[in-house]
Order: sequence, then structure tokens, then C-alpha cells
Amino acid sequence: MHSSDTIVNGNGKVNGHGLRWRQNDSHSNGFTKESNGVPRRNGKSHVGNTQWGRAWSVDFRTLLGCMFVLFGCPLFPMFFHISCTRHDCSLLQTFTAVFDNLNVTTFLSVIPQISVQTGIIYASWVAWQVILSLLPDVLHYVIPGYKGGWQKGAVTPAGNVYDYNINGLQAWLLTHLLWFLNAFKWRIFSPSIVFHNMGAFMIFANIFGYSLAVFSFVKGHLFPSCADDCKFSGSFIYDFTMGIEFNPRIGKFFDFKLFCNGRPGIVCWTIINLSFAWYQKETYGFVSDSMILLNMLQALYVLDFFWNEAWYLKTIDICHDHFGFYLAWGDFVWLPFMYTLQGLYLAYYPVQLGTVKCALILLLGLVGYFIFRSTNYQKDRFRANPEGCVIWGKKAQYIKCSYVSADGRCHQSSLLTSGWWGVARHMNYTGDLMGVSFWCLKCKFCRVQNDSGF
Repeated sequence: MHSSDTIVNGNGKVNGHGLRWRQNDSHSNGFTKESNGVPRRNGKSHVGNTQWGRAWSVDFRTLLGCMFVLFGCPLFPMFFHISCTRHDCSLLQTFTAVFDNLNVTTFLSVIPQISVQTGIIYASWVAWQVILSLLPDVLHYVIPGYKGGWQKGAVTPAGNVYDYNINGLQAWLLTHLLWFLNAFKWRIFSPSIVFHNMGAFMIFANIFGYSLAVFSFVKGHLFPSCADDCKFSGSFIYDFTMGIEFNPRIGKFFDFKLFCNGRPGIVCWTIINLSFAWYQKETYGFVSDSMILLNMLQALYVLDFFWNEAWYLKTIDICHDHFGFYLAWGDFVWLPFMYTLQGLYLAYYPVQLGTVKCALILLLGLVGYFIFRSTNYQKDRFRANPEGCVIWGKKAQYIKCSYVSADGRCHQSSLLTSGWWGVARHMNYTGDLMGVSFWCLKCKFCRVQNDSGF
């Protein structure tokens, strides 16, 4: 759900230097400038009637895509959960079982059972993350180089600049401190509680995600935080899926978009992995090296996000996307329950890689991470100072180009061709895909056998 493309100065709003940065960074790794325009209600600029946002003419294909997101995507996490809990993580067996017994009774029998207790636990988890998101950040006072505390976001289409409380790293550390204290000292609940109630938590996460999407849709119509930052496409389904409000907020301090993108799902990601590891320890008497490696590499990815949370304020998720079902449900359900599939598989089927394979996967995973991070870093440095930027010991090279958009206006753009951007178009995506591939590679080798003939 999280894009690494950055937008330095928001969506279609002119900054103090007469520059207006592109909404979607799909055509430029530098910047674009165009003539001044001040947005008005429903995202139309007074100058040239320029429109911002995802879609203004919702065609049939777009509508089908929205329908798939609304009704198809929620089936995937449940399908994989059922596959691992009932069919030995075999997708083929699960498909066969589903289509051989496709009826309401069978469907209800495989849906995870929920309880009042699991509902209270999940609601408490969300409430805890809300509380943590409101606390003042102290880490930026004590950790050199960390950019936390109150930070300015990008300029919105209506010209607003919101303040954001960047304290995700603090929230992550406090949450994991409590997990480790409970696991090794307090022992109030089993550290594998998430694994044992994964299905029930998934149901409640869906309830939260859908409810938040409905709330944001109603809020966008009746009491938006800023009416001039709202976008109405004329399609109920599209607006519900992709969102109406740009930055729905409660008061000045709670931002729904930042909270959902960076709290319940991402913080939960590493907690879920730790729960999987603890289940291995309880069940088999050991934690496999593949599980340890998975926890390490995915924790690195999560910590990278929180260390660069202030940078994240300038990405497409914050600067371009409106807040609807796509972000609300995606961050509550898709992220924590799909991104942890490798750990779920390893919890049921522990894999011992051995020293050589572990070292190789770790090395390749770190190489992928290095490419991902250094590519983004080069792009950010170039955007901050195109003329004085030095990459790989040489002055940055770039191409000056121009193009005409659909509204007939001419734009100037700078395309970086030095460093990783001279190797390939999007090496940051290449590094990202490398990392994800090596997460999965840990599950590919032969399964270890235990005494029960597992």
C-alpha cells in the first residue's frame, strides 16, 4: 500500500518559487513546473480549469476495478488463511475444496470464529495505537539524525499545509517493548496469541476497515475537514473506493490517513511475525533459522519506514491519494494479513536453511534494501538541489525536456540520468522487489520433519 515515489510539494499547488510538482511521479524522477493555478472546490484550478485527483471520468473498466477492490480483494486474505489452517497451505487443495463444496453451509463452516474477547483485544489494539499516535515524540531529541516531532506536510490542492506528529518509531518501540516484557517477564498472555486468533482478528480488521471507509465517505459529504480538498467524481462506487476527502482529520492532531498508513497495520506487522516465531518455539521446541531471518529482514523494512516517516509525508499515499476504502481497508487488512503470509507458512512448516543459504539470502536481501534506499536518496537529493547535486562522485546529469498535457499547457521537466537512475528507470522498485522475493525464498526449501511425521 505504500508507494516510494515522492512528491516534493503536493498536488497541483504552486509554491513560493512558482513551481508546481506533479501529482503522480510516474513520468519524472526530477520535477515539473508549470504556470500558477489556485485550486477551488472539487479540485478545479481557476487557471486553465486544471483538475487534480485520481479520476474525473469513471469509465466501465475503472468501475470494474473498483468493484474488484471492494468485493474481490477481501477474499484473498481469507483464502490464504483457510489454505494454511485447513489445507496444509496448498492453494490447489483449497481451490478444489472450495469449488467442490460451494454452498452457504460450507462457507460458514470455514469462516473463523469470533468472540467478545477477541473483539475486545482487537479494539484495545487499535485504541492503544491511537493513544501512541497522540503522544509527543521524544526520540528526535535523543537520537541524532532522526527527524521526528511536529513536521509540515506538503501543500494540499486547496493550499493547506498540515502539521503531522511524527512519532511512529516511538510507537513501534513502545509496542514491542511491552511485547517483550510480557513474553519474558510478565506473562500476562501468551506471546503467540496473535497466531492462535489470526482468523478472528482478520474478521474484526475487516469490520474496522469497512466501517472506517463508510465513516470517511459520510464525513466527506457531510462534514469534511476541508471542503476545497474534496473530490467528487459523480460515481458512488468510485468515490467510496478511492475516497472523497484528501486529509480527513479530527481536530488538529489526528490525521486518519497518516494513522492508517503508519500505525495499526505496519506496527502490527512485526508483532505478528514475533507471534509466529513464538508459536514455533511452543510447538516444535525451536525457532527455525528461516523464521529468524524473516523477522530480521521484515523488521528492517518496517524500521526503515518509521525512520523515514517524515519523508513519507511527501509520497503519493499522502500527497495524492484521497482517503476511502482503498486506504482504510487496505491498511487494516491487506497490509498485516497479506504481508505476513511468509511467516504464517513458516509457523506451520518450519524450514531450516543452514548457514550457507541463510547467509546468501541475508546478503541478497540487504543488497535489495540498499538499492531501494539509495535510489530514493539520490532522487531526493537531486530534487532538493538539481544544480549542485553530486552522485557517485560526479555532478548529477539530467535531461531537460518539455511536453504538452491534455489541457494544452506546456510543462518543463528534469529527468535524472545519474547514479541508479542512469542504470534503469526505477531501480528503487527493483530493490523493493528483490527484498520481497527473498522473503518468499525462505519458504521454498524442503520442510523439516518432526517426531510426529510432520
